[in-house]
Amino acid sequence: MTSAPTAQRGARNVAGVTAAIVGWLFLVEITSGILQGYYVPLIPDLVDHLGIHDADFNWFEASQLLLSALVVPFLAKLGDMFGHKRILLATTVLTAGASWWLAFAGDFWSFLAAWALQGFYVVWLPLEVALIFDRGRRSGHGPSQTRRAAGLLVVALEAGAIIGALSAGRVFAALGENVTLTLFVPAIAVTLVFFAILFGVPESEPGTEKRSLDVVGFSLLTIGLLLITSGLTFMRINGPETWWVWALIAIGLLSFWPFGKWELRQADPAIDLRVLRQPNMWPVQLTAGLIGISLLGAQAPLATYAGTDTANGYGLGLDASDISTLIGTYLISMIVGALLFPIVSKRLSPRVALIAAAFLVSIGYLLFIPFHLEAWQVFMNMFIAGLGSGALVGALPAAAAAAAPRGQTGVASGLTNTTKTIGGSFASALFGVVLLAGAASAVTSTAASLAGYMVVWAVCGLGALAAAVLLFFVPKLAFADTTVADELAAVAAVPE
Repeated sequence: MTSAPTAQRGARNVAGVTAAIVGWLFLVEITSGILQGYYVPLIPDLVDHLGIHDADFNWFEASQLLLSALVVPFLAKLGDMFGHKRILLATTVLTAGASWWLAFAGDFWSFLAAWALQGFYVVWLPLEVALIFDRGRRSGHGPSQTRRAAGLLVVALEAGAIIGALSAGRVFAALGENVTLTLFVPAIAVTLVFFAILFGVPESEPGTEKRSLDVVGFSLLTIGLLLITSGLTFMRINGPETWWVWALIAIGLLSFWPFGKWELRQADPAIDLRVLRQPNMWPVQLTAGLIGISLLGAQAPLATYAGTDTANGYGLGLDASDISTLIGTYLISMIVGALLFPIVSKRLSPRVALIAAAFLVSIGYLLFIPFHLEAWQVFMNMFIAGLGSGALVGALPAAAAAAAPRGQTGVASGLTNTTKTIGGSFASALFGVVLLAGAASAVTSTAASLAGYMVVWAVCGLGALAAAVLLFFVPKLAFADTTVADELAAVAAVPE
């Protein structure tokens, strides 16, 4: 029998290894943040460099969202099968190659392809969560260690976004407004972080069970996601009156029926629907989709509202510098939320902390409806929403990993990203339509209507409120620390 001091030393050793992993992965997430923040201030210059229209840049965002929705479940499953570090390295190589390609791309189509392929970085966080959970589970503290680590990774992500956003314009000016040389910076960052992963991050422990890749299942899933996300993208571009965009979405939704029938017959399915329907899993995945509405869909409308001329009777009339300050406030609040989440989880429970975070997002956006005319009101609302959003960005994949059986942590974490992307795509399409529909009633020609902004805030707030309600269906003791023996018993309890 293992003595208590020996067990304690083993737990401390595992915790030390986990802390070392987090240190290296912190660098990975800083790089991920740089990729997400660096290009935004350069958009007008990239438009001029490529000789395209401002609206054409939407295709770049749409292509990257589409790729992320398609590849994350597949790559996360490969991580569960062959090692999360191995897939993390492979996606880093792909991201680095795409980043270098972006620097030299001089036309719309090559830039579009490179921008889409750079989206492989979206699988980094789910793979990192799986790596950390794998180490933490050996001490019996996998969920709590993963929550703490995920919070730190979100801090790194948002810090990287701030670094990228603040440095891009300065680098561009220092390099004589040379676009190619300016785009070398993120490419160098991704290249360097490859070596940080290679030499600093140990591989996850493979399971003993025999695994197989469900090619048919992933093909059916890809077809469904492709149809839905494509339909939402074309709805934003062509408008909701275009009948065939609805047909694409409907066919995509219907394709999940044969997908589900196939998956339930597989011993090692692409997505284990038996696990997905458990009460500690399905609310988490739906919450990710509902929170994706505000996380991915609301930021552009908030920025345009802040810059709207006050002659319309609404808007803040802020210049680019002040809008950057507003976005910076939001990012800082996300950092605070990410740091507070594990503390609240420890004092109360992970379930209560998740519910509270979802309520904060809901309150922040619903407050926009009565309070939106003063700058301090908008800053306050975004700070409240940011607290909840920052907590949920890392907490949702960590919760999914804690709810998944051994060997499925990667794909469970990755699914939160996929559902978040679908939620963001839906919101982006809807918000683009409602803001454009009321533009004619605005005083200034480029402004959207106040009613359109009200719809945006209401959808974000009510979506987050629905997520908070769904999380009440999660068992009270969900996501608590368990031993390996507990996990094996849970796996055995899953119905066939």
